[in-house]
Amino acid sequence: MQKDITISIIAPIYGVERYIVEFAESVLSQSYPHIEFIFVNDGTKDRSIELLEELIKSKYENLRPQIKIVHKENGGLPAARRTGIEHATGDYIYNVDSDDWLSEGSIAKIAERIAQTNADIVYFNYVKEYPSRSSVKRERCYTNGERHIYVRNMYNHRSFGTLCNKCIRRQLFEEHEIYTPKYGYAEDCYVTTQLVGYSQTIAYLDLDVYHYRKGVSTAMTGQQRRKRKREYALTFIDLYLKYRDIPAERNPVASIFDDILIQAGWYSIWYRLDLFKEYPWLAKAVRGAKVRGGGSDVPILAQLFTKFVALFK
Repeated sequence: MQKDITISIIAPIYGVERYIVEFAESVLSQSYPHIEFIFVNDGTKDRSIELLEELIKSKYENLRPQIKIVHKENGGLPAARRTGIEHATGDYIYNVDSDDWLSEGSIAKIAERIAQTNADIVYFNYVKEYPSRSSVKRERCYTNGERHIYVRNMYNHRSFGTLCNKCIRRQLFEEHEIYTPKYGYAEDCYVTTQLVGYSQTIAYLDLDVYHYRKGVSTAMTGQQRRKRKREYALTFIDLYLKYRDIPAERNPVASIFDDILIQAGWYSIWYRLDLFKEYPWLAKAVRGAKVRGGGSDVPILAQLFTKFVALFK
């Protein structure tokens, strides 16, 4: 295995005093020697950074040359991740959240898969950790020629649009302008669809790497659901607008344009979001969008109804 592959692990830190030690232990104790650890203090007001510093001093002082703690004013998760990327020097970037944890020895396995495949993106399984149970979320294996299918499946929740189950060549961030969304909801998918779309090679690692901490689920009110759907629609309308004038052969997210448009129209109707009024061009765009079969979050009958309503907008 190539020992010179370096991986920059980027972890934004905000309000995780309760979890920071467990998380940092799982990261700093990784056996793979060529890791750059980047902790981004996103203006946290609790003792998270103090506890992290104490842990490093007591157990991981030998790793100090590989550790960066970057301080910034609070700006939210997307901005914190962007700051981490700006400070990264590794060949690959792995974005994680500081209230979760990594499986023992998992970074070495990721590096081994990179060495085997030279892939731009190595993706893997993750585990949802509930208070009383665990649920493994397994990915499917896509070929390099199926990257557009992977992008569409991430958007339509058939695959995982998360950053925490992807290790990404840093060059992708440098060679392309990877946009970040205004809203935090669906931020991962907004970013990963661009990255996978720009990648030339992808490789699957059938390993449960990441442990995503889930709290006790509570029922969402109608108002909360409507707000979430609105943010989701607005987020991806923004992505559509960023790329709509780029020819399909150079467009990383062209494969989800029809899905974005019809879903925005359907949400506007079903959740009474009135997006047709907010975006006067949307009705015409929905009328021109193709009805897509399997894999869409919007059933075919709902797609047809959306296009019918758009005729009168």
